[in-house]
Amino acid sequence: MSAAFRKAAKARQRPHRERGQPAARTKLGLLEKKKDYRLRAHDYHKKQNALRALQKKALDKNPDEFYFKMIRAEVKDGVHVTKQPKDEITPEQLKLMRTQDIKYVEMKRVAEAKKIERLKAELHLLDAAGSGPRRHLFFVDTEREVREFDIAAHLDTVPELVDRVYNRPTIATLQRETVKGPTDPAHLKKLAQQRKNQYDLLRQRIEREKAMFVISQKIQTRKDLLDKTHKVKVKKETTTGPAIYKFKFQRKR
Repeated sequence: MSAAFRKAAKARQRPHRERGQPAARTKLGLLEKKKDYRLRAHDYHKKQNALRALQKKALDKNPDEFYFKMIRAEVKDGVHVTKQPKDEITPEQLKLMRTQDIKYVEMKRVAEAKKIERLKAELHLLDAAGSGPRRHLFFVDTEREVREFDIAAHLDTVPELVDRVYNRPTIATLQRETVKGPTDPAHLKKLAQQRKNQYDLLRQRIEREKAMFVISQKIQTRKDLLDKTHKVKVKKETTTGPAIYKFKFQRKR
C-alpha cells in the first residue's frame, strides 16, 4: 500500500466522538460509562438477593411465635424504637437507695479525710511555692532599736539561714554539730519540687473532700424531698451547696 493511498484513506476517516446526549435526558446528567453500568447492576442484584432472603425468612417464620420485643417496640417516623420499661419503685425503696448513696459517699469522704491528715503529718505544713507570704513580727521599744535591729543576732543563727522558716539551727548547734541533710543546690531544688508536688496533691485531696461533702448534702436534700410535707424553697442549689427548703412543722405522734 502506497503512502499516497494511506494518506487518502486517513483523510476519509471520520474522527471518533462520544455518543451525543439526547435533549430529553440532559436533566439526568452525563451518560454513564460501561464501568458505571456494571457497578449499578451489581448493586441492584445484591439488593434483590437481600429482599428474596428476607421474603424467605418471613415465609418460614412460625405465625404463633411470640417474643416480648413485639410489644416493646414501635415505629416512629419509620424507625423502630424500643420502649423502655418504667421502674416500679416505691417511695420507701427510693428512700433506702438514697440512704445507701449517702453512706457510700460519706465513706469515701472519710477515707479522703484520713489521707489528708496523713499527708499533713508527713509535710508538717512546711512552706511551699504558691503559699501566702510568711510574717514574723518582732517588737522593740525605740526607733533606735528598729534601725539597729539584727535578725540573725536576735534569732541566734547565721545570716545564711535567716530566710528559712523551718530547720533553722542556732550558732551553738552549728558549733556543736555539723549541718545534716543535703547541701547541693541541685539536690535542694529537687527536694523543693517534690515538696511542691506533695502540697499540690494535698490541695487536690482537700478540694475532693469538700466536693464529696457537698454531694452528700445534695443527696440528703433529695431524700428529704421525698416526704409529702409541705415545703418552700428558700435558696437555689449551687455548685458549692445544696438547695435550702423550709418545711412545715409537723408534730410527730
